[in-house]
Amino acid sequence: MDKRRILILGGTTEARDLASRLAGRPDLAVTLSLAGRTLDPAPQPVPVRSGGFGGVEGLAAYLDDEAIDLLIDATHPFARQISANAHAASHTTGVPLLRLERLGWDETEGDRWTRVPSTDAAVAAVGDEPRRVLLAIGRQEAKTFDAAPQHHYLVRSVDPVDPPLDAPHVEYLLARGPFAVEAEVALLRDHRIDVIVSKNSGGDATHGKIVAARILGLPVVLVDRAEDGKGHRAETVEDALRLADHLLASFRNRGV
Repeated sequence: MDKRRILILGGTTEARDLASRLAGRPDLAVTLSLAGRTLDPAPQPVPVRSGGFGGVEGLAAYLDDEAIDLLIDATHPFARQISANAHAASHTTGVPLLRLERLGWDETEGDRWTRVPSTDAAVAAVGDEPRRVLLAIGRQEAKTFDAAPQHHYLVRSVDPVDPPLDAPHVEYLLARGPFAVEAEVALLRDHRIDVIVSKNSGGDATHGKIVAARILGLPVVLVDRAEDGKGHRAETVEDALRLADHLLASFRNRGV
């Protein structure tokens, strides 16, 4: 029996969970693609391809060369460029695309959120008066806050911020979630944090800081996701598994 070939664009907990659920199926050959930005990635349950593809053309060529039957985009909700490339490559090659994207967090009673559309807008939302800020937006966009050097920043990321911020008052904390609520409360208290800046990433692993802010009555500047309603979408691994089988069945005659 010829195996159906799936490429998962990963880097998230959901991508790893989905790959693990598909790994034991004898009818599938699954490859997980990682961008290679994380210095010490967690072990993965299927063969891994590391590094970029070279834009839309490179990804489309890979889909053709490897006879991929289904492309699953399970990248981070804010990995906008690779998601755009995946959509374009799917359109170019005709390989069906499934987007697995977890739900964002919902505001509840006691939350003090300011929702903004971008990191630049988050800088402005923190305000002009000096504050102690927890930056939990990932290392790639932390440099944006050099535009507001009056604040004292605690920057938390999985890997070092390189190059570091030029702002004069910056501390760095290397840590990988999940983060327990109790530990987040202690962190915010110990560092006398006044405001948290976060992306609305969703999921459980980093939700602790949102709950901790609610407990302590701290404001959160939350960068919202861009709206994207295109194509086949799943919000859970279970939904993705069902949709993957449906799409594979509809694509069974590829190349004939």
